[in-house]
This record gives sequence, C-alpha cells and structure tokens, in this order.
Amino acid sequence: MRTALTCLNFLGVFVLAVLLCIQWRINSRLEADDLRLDQLRIEQSAKIADQDISLKQNAADLDDFRQRLSMSESSLKSAIIERDKLAELVDQLKKMLDQWKAAVAARDQAIQQLIAQRNDAITKFNALADKYNASVKQ
Repeated sequence: MRTALTCLNFLGVFVLAVLLCIQWRINSRLEADDLRLDQLRIEQSAKIADQDISLKQNAADLDDFRQRLSMSESSLKSAIIERDKLAELVDQLKKMLDQWKAAVAARDQAIQQLIAQRNDAITKFNALADKYNASVKQ
C-alpha cells in the first residue's frame, strides 16, 4: 500500500509538474503578448500624437489659406472695379479720338477747299495778268 501511495504520490507530482509546465508556457505566451501589446500601444500612442500635431499644423495652414483666399478675392474684386473704370475711360477716350478724327477730317477738307480756291484765284490772276500783258503789248 505504501508503494501504491508512493506511486500515486509520484504520479501526482508528475501531473503537477506537467500542469506547472503547461501553466508556465501559457503564462510566458500571455506575458509575451502583453509586452507586444504594450509596445503596440506605445507605438499607436506615438502615431496618434504625431497625427494630432499634423492635424493642428494642417488646421493652421488651412486657416492661413482661407485668409489668403479671402484677401485674393478682395483683391480680385478691387481689380475688377478698377478694370471697369479703366474700360469706361477707354470708351471715353475712343469717343474723343473719333471726335478728333472727325475734326481733323473737317479741317483737312476745309484746307483742301481753301487750296482749291487759292488755285482758282491764282489761275484767274494769271489769266488776268496774261490779258493785261497782252493789252500792254498792243
């Protein structure tokens, strides 16, 4: 009976040792998983922090771009108003130029008429001078 009890005791110790080995392996795996998950958590936290910084920078850039866009739109509106004023001035200048061209054309026509009248007067004078010279010769 003692041997049976010793065998049973030995068998119990052996089963206990096997259970301890199994428990040790499970705990080792769990510990490794825990370390791996902690490392992953730290990495993810660092990524999140970097992304937060990036988001803040992007938000600042976005605000800057919005401000620049509004300033550009304001400048565009001012430029359009200035362009319209200049277009009106160009139209006025074109009208004035057309009037000036018409005045120059009228002046040129008047000069041509005066030249024609002068030429007629010279022709008549020459004819009169020829008649006078002819009558003086007679």
